[in-house]
Amino acid sequence: MRLTDQELAARKRRNLWIAGGLVAFMALVFLTTFLRMQRNMEEARAARAGVVAEAAR
Repeated sequence: MRLTDQELAARKRRNLWIAGGLVAFMALVFLTTFLRMQRNMEEARAARAGVVAEAAR
């Protein structure tokens, strides 16, 4: 079965949209993970500062 030029162009467009969606999803997961890790590090820093302040009393 041979595909026509129009079918090949449609396949290529579809593949590009799928690849774009996959890249967008990967970026979303990375950004979400990065922001959550950053927030957790800030909370840990604040907790350590509280422990140090409590020990200094």
